Amino acid sequence: MASLAARIDAATPPGRDRAVDGLRALAILGVVVGHWLVMALTVAGDGSLSVTSPLVDLPALAPASWVLQMLGLFFLVGGYTSARGLARAGDYRSWLRTRLVRLARPVAAVAAALAVALPLAALAGVPAGTLRTAVVLVAQPMWFIGIYAAVTALTPVAVALDRRLGAYAALPALAVVAVVDLLRYGPWQDAVPSWVGLVNLLPGWSFAYLLGVAWAHGRIGRRGAALLAAGGLALGLLLVWRFGYPVSMVGVPGDGRTNAHPPSLLVLALAAFQCGLAIALRERIDAFLRRPARWAAVALTNLHAMTIFCWHQVALVTVSTVALAFAPTGLPGLHDPPSTPAWLWYRLAWFPVYVAVLLGCVVSARRAENPRRGGASSRSIGVARVPDRELLTLEPVGYGSPSG
Repeated sequence: MASLAARIDAATPPGRDRAVDGLRALAILGVVVGHWLVMALTVAGDGSLSVTSPLVDLPALAPASWVLQMLGLFFLVGGYTSARGLARAGDYRSWLRTRLVRLARPVAAVAAALAVALPLAALAGVPAGTLRTAVVLVAQPMWFIGIYAAVTALTPVAVALDRRLGAYAALPALAVVAVVDLLRYGPWQDAVPSWVGLVNLLPGWSFAYLLGVAWAHGRIGRRGAALLAAGGLALGLLLVWRFGYPVSMVGVPGDGRTNAHPPSLLVLALAAFQCGLAIALRERIDAFLRRPARWAAVALTNLHAMTIFCWHQVALVTVSTVALAFAPTGLPGLHDPPSTPAWLWYRLAWFPVYVAVLLGCVVSARRAENPRRGGASSRSIGVARVPDRELLTLEPVGYGSPSG
């Protein structure tokens, strides 16, 4: 591993912006850890697995979602790398086609795997309820890919807004979400159709992306980043304490309101805080990632980022389903109701198993996603095979060209 880290560090171009890659890797890992913590699979009366959330009985865990919900960082990095990548590419159509293909390949791979695995599991006697749960858990996060693809396709619009409004280019998106929230939650909410909230989808997730475009063009410095972080934190606290927004950044079964789907103004407040903090700490993050071992971990995570995202729920369902076959009464942290703090510690103890299964999925899926890679030009590195040319470019699959 030390040799691998040294090779990756030596192959990294001197101008590579390691902080941006570090933020992307952090955002992806936040999604994975968050889903593994809030998705509890319990055994129903017919022996199948159904989904619940520890936040139902342990609401004190809700503030942790402010740390683990890092999609704002992901869109910030997406806007940053897309603005720079499009400027270098020049040709919008080929640039967009390349990025959409990189987004689509991992999705197609996991969809094909499910199409084969689900009938086989049914023949093996896995309950239909468990199969439905697996489909929902794997498919549910894919909404994010569709939104990210749409926002990426609108990069020229984001660049045009940045040229006209500068650092304030994200304010129109913020204003739209604020108006829609006022309609949804104001005194007249009973007269407002439920579909109005869907208007927030595009501007809500474009907010941090627009900040990333402005960051790429040098519109946001340290002072602006500090103001952004302070403003986001102040707005978030105000929305929770004064206007009754739910504390949790993820949906809680049984709650009438949710911040995430579609995004509420609180999601944008959290994104502003996280993005401002990230921009302010950019130099420190870059210095932290100068250690070869740390940088290698970030580089390899970015290399497989989209695959990790698409398969992490498969790892969760696989571990729970296989374990239930050997322990029909269930195991702590896997199948018991998440109603006590002890459940959390048991669930954390299962994380190494989740990681091992996810690693196996990633290694298997990468060859299917990139059929022309590998072969004689690849070198064996640990348990994975990483083509030499990928070590030279360290291009994060699915998320734009190298920044720097």
